[in-house]
Amino acid sequence: MNYFVKGNPDLCIGCRTCMIGCVVAHEGVKIFQMKPGEYVFNPKLDIIKTATITMPVQCKHCENPACMNVCAVGAIQMSDNAVMISPDKCIGCKTCMIACPYGAIDMVVSSDGKKQLDGSERVVANKCDLCTGIEGGPACIRVCPTAALKLVTEEAVETSVSNKRTAAAISLAQVKEY
Repeated sequence: MNYFVKGNPDLCIGCRTCMIGCVVAHEGVKIFQMKPGEYVFNPKLDIIKTATITMPVQCKHCENPACMNVCAVGAIQMSDNAVMISPDKCIGCKTCMIACPYGAIDMVVSSDGKKQLDGSERVVANKCDLCTGIEGGPACIRVCPTAALKLVTEEAVETSVSNKRTAAAISLAQVKEY
């Protein structure tokens, strides 16, 4: 089972600390020593704010990902319980962005410095990678001041299902007593 980050809208205050943590995790602390405009701020998640809810939106690392299924060049693959995009292979066609049911994929200027044949900036797909290869796991979870984000693993799902089954059994047993 692929892992994913789940947000709790009752705890999320929309501070966007998760977005900053994501960028720092992927770009390094060097961004604090740079002038604005010297680096590209490309978080791999987004915060949605409405009148009634504030929530981070990020990749759910689907078991049968629509983004991967539509990628014409095979730039999206499963690896280490996550759905990963290889920016080197990505041609910027935006098909994955359209196919994603969560709106979790953005198009960003490539950080490799390569240009298109016409000299324009190269654009590639960008989405949550669960901070794969980064010590401590997803930075968004680690930096959230209200603990609104949790990593959902196979063990967490099994525990949740088991608890729900137990609660349902207890509830049914109490109904039979009446």
